[in-house]
Amino acid sequence: MAASSRTLEITVISAENLKLDRKPIKKIASVTVRTDTNSQFRTTEMETEGGSYPRWNEKLVLDMPTHSGSITVEVQCKTSYGVRTIGTASIPASDFVGGYVPEGYLHFLSYRLRDHMGERNGIINISVRMKVPEMYACSSSTTSSHSKMGFPAAGNNNSGGGVAIGVPVWYGAYQKNY
Repeated sequence: MAASSRTLEITVISAENLKLDRKPIKKIASVTVRTDTNSQFRTTEMETEGGSYPRWNEKLVLDMPTHSGSITVEVQCKTSYGVRTIGTASIPASDFVGGYVPEGYLHFLSYRLRDHMGERNGIINISVRMKVPEMYACSSSTTSSHSKMGFPAAGNNNSGGGVAIGVPVWYGAYQKNY
């Protein structure tokens, strides 16, 4: 049976060149991440020291429905008039789900933020990893005598042994294993 959602670990790393009314912000900033269905969202703590170059380095865990096509990252800052949105970026799920990388792969992504008028307003830096369900995760402790896969590397005589690994490399229409 297929899961109806997938769990994402999204680390909001930092932002660059944030402006409010075309002036660099000096205010408190936070980030909200939500699915395109708006069924779930998570928000970082307020960052108070970075000004227009804030750093959060905060991990948010979000369940994303399998039918969702994107996540939205929204940067806000606190002003004397309340909380205002500085910029928003819509990140397609295809940028971090599927493709040729394993499910638990850590993607580092940077996106241009757009303000409410559609104008460029800074950059957001995040990392995204789709958590692998427990039943698919590899166990580090195994009782089998065949716990290592591969062939011993040439010239390696110690009992720890290295493992020769073939990595497929696509070059034009030909595949070579190195």
